Amino acid sequence: MLDRQVAPPVQPLASVTLPAADVFSLPNGARLHVMRNDAQPVVRLQVVVPAGKWYESAPGVSLLTARMLLEGTHTRTARQIADEVAFYGASLECEQSFDRATLTLYCLTRHLPRLLPLVQDVLTNPTFPTTELELLKNRTIQNVRVERQKTSYLAAERFSHNLYGATHPYGSTFNEQLFAAVPQEALQAFHRHNYALGKAEVFLCGDVASADETLVSELLGTAQNATVPSSAQASLSLASHPAQDYVTVTESIQSSLRIGRQWPALTHPDTHKLQLLVKVLGGYFGSRLMKNIREDKGFTYGIYSSIGPREHATSFVIGTDVNADSADAAIREIHHELRILQNERIPAEELQTVKNYMTGKFANELSTVFEQCDKYKNIVFLNLPANYYTNFIEQVNQLTADELLTLAQQYLSPADMIEVVAGPKK
Repeated sequence: MLDRQVAPPVQPLASVTLPAADVFSLPNGARLHVMRNDAQPVVRLQVVVPAGKWYESAPGVSLLTARMLLEGTHTRTARQIADEVAFYGASLECEQSFDRATLTLYCLTRHLPRLLPLVQDVLTNPTFPTTELELLKNRTIQNVRVERQKTSYLAAERFSHNLYGATHPYGSTFNEQLFAAVPQEALQAFHRHNYALGKAEVFLCGDVASADETLVSELLGTAQNATVPSSAQASLSLASHPAQDYVTVTESIQSSLRIGRQWPALTHPDTHKLQLLVKVLGGYFGSRLMKNIREDKGFTYGIYSSIGPREHATSFVIGTDVNADSADAAIREIHHELRILQNERIPAEELQTVKNYMTGKFANELSTVFEQCDKYKNIVFLNLPANYYTNFIEQVNQLTADELLTLAQQYLSPADMIEVVAGPKK
């Protein structure tokens, strides 16, 4: 008889191999990455261009350009674009990040040939109509005003500003006046230079047929735009910002904490070990920070530690929201947990639990071809070795408590952290 009071045995995950993508160089210089899986008759097409905040010539240009792509072309209005996408039960959106912009299409495989001309039109022929542009500016400004009433937003904003510096694309903050003044011509120029399809990385995954590859190559591999300019030269300026900073939020009863530092890039030889160390600290529900600050002290509903990799810098951050009266005590407990990791070896049982969690979660994140392609994209854009994910399981399983102790002493000193608190007036 099954005894439900006894947990089933855990089998260690020996290895995981990320499926390989077929890579084709297109006539205009773009690259097409194809990852096939016919489990479901769906495909995802992503066109990724170097058009994120890192490359923008003026504040807000990259965000506005990305969001305006679907607001009309020389042959289609915004309504016609939306109606065509809806008619085929598809999804089409453009997202801008710090480093790149991505146009993403989800659709049934049989509809891809009909939707590809729309994708090409949106990418190459946007008109950036002035009426829609002003509406988008107003909506964005209103949304930011609402967000800036939240301590969590203000703490995260100030933390990035202090970590990277005001002139760094990762650290600059939203300026309402400059954003509102961005002219249509700036978007047109940014699009000409940064949405050059010759510099695009195109990812096609799912139930992909040979005819689909050919059509993508024909429609996206021949269009040429201007050459992409060199990336912005942004320097870090940590020394000019305080190690401890406070953002006053009038009448708030909550405080938000952000504590962290710059972190080694994912190309660092200790990257997998560092990920496990951060997981022990605050990377899952049973982590040390959760047990101390949520379960034992009752200061918060949730607290986390995480690594934020980007193409030009990587950060480590601890974040939580607490009652304002508990903010100082919560910071002391965070420092306490950091020092414990620096001075005491992680017990074998806890270490094994975290290893099992990480490897199991990693395997689960590869359950669909879209998730597999997302991992593959990290290899492409973060310049990771081809065996990065293959080595993950092996390195995590072999990691020892002594190695983690050494890494904690090197990277988790409270004195090396930048701290930001957003809360009521002291």
